[in-house]
Amino acid sequence: MNQNQILPITNESGYYEIRLESIGGLGANLCAKMLGELGLTFLGCNSACFSSYGSEKTGTPVKGYIRYCKPQQEIRTHAPVEKPHLLAIFHEALLDNRNTIPKIGEQTKIVLSTRLKPEEAAIRYQLPVSQLYCVPAQQIAMDTNSRINVVMLGAIGSVMGFVQCAQLEEICKMTLGKKYPDALMNNLSGVRMGFSKVICAEQKHTETGREALYGQENPTGQKNATTGKPEMKEKKNEQMTHVKWGYQTAPIGGINPWFGNSVTNDLSPSRQGYIPIFIKERCINCALCDVTCPDMVFRFEKGVYKGRAMMVNQGLDYVHCKGCMRCVTICPSNALVSAKEEDYREKPYDTVNRELICVPAEYEERGADAYITSEAYLTEKRMDGGEV
Repeated sequence: MNQNQILPITNESGYYEIRLESIGGLGANLCAKMLGELGLTFLGCNSACFSSYGSEKTGTPVKGYIRYCKPQQEIRTHAPVEKPHLLAIFHEALLDNRNTIPKIGEQTKIVLSTRLKPEEAAIRYQLPVSQLYCVPAQQIAMDTNSRINVVMLGAIGSVMGFVQCAQLEEICKMTLGKKYPDALMNNLSGVRMGFSKVICAEQKHTETGREALYGQENPTGQKNATTGKPEMKEKKNEQMTHVKWGYQTAPIGGINPWFGNSVTNDLSPSRQGYIPIFIKERCINCALCDVTCPDMVFRFEKGVYKGRAMMVNQGLDYVHCKGCMRCVTICPSNALVSAKEEDYREKPYDTVNRELICVPAEYEERGADAYITSEAYLTEKRMDGGEV
């Protein structure tokens, strides 16, 4: 087999490189493993893959790195991929962090999970539209009852340009078929849909977003009439600023400044398309939702309920809600119901947890090795939100 037909482009070290940007719960680590197996099994390449994890909870940062090279060459590096030929972003909310795409090359293709068209996403997130490919991965996962990682696997293979959809399906069968036979057909449907539904822009505007890629933070895509420079997004909460944690600024009750903890992470990208909706008039303030919630989402304050002074449910902190839906399951009065997040751009009773808004100045979006496709996680089958 002609190696030039397998890898149409390599870097100075002879590697074709891919980087995955995701968070715990979306299956990026397993996707990286399948891409690594793909190169070795079907492309005739030497391949290597590894991931950088956060702590063992949904919502922590996850990065996946994949390298291919010709079979006569050894892969002698295990450093993170800094300038990938293909960058896959598993949730568009990750683009609010400027560190998601700090170094991409002029030839880097970007695969973004979003319902936006490439032209719209390029303006909103200041990305080069000529290199941008979009796929509604979350919606496809919900429609096929599969998972985002297999949809992104299909989209990544399609954008690579030298991979066949049948090869991706075989890797999916090899990896998931024996362990989850009941979910295999849904996962294969997700792969096929991801492969066929990824789209690129009709027209190329190569300079779109170039400034944002190399230093701007949270631009809106609109230019200031006076300066001509991109306007910056307004922060949802002006108090959510970077501060140095210490005796005076630490939240009451102590701090956990370590990387990957949910206090300093926006967990919303980990949601699988569904969110709990609070119906206040049905609430009996039993606090079972607060007891079962793993991430301090519910906000109770002193108030009056049925003529008695007590702690009253004020709503949810959606920044730290990862969509596990345990609160919906346990609520005895149907005051919490499941709904599609796309139907609630403005979320009712969205109440910020004031104790979790401090972000240390030295914080970086990364974490120590840990989780994502551990046996404990994979053996828990959850059908809600298209997750198996």
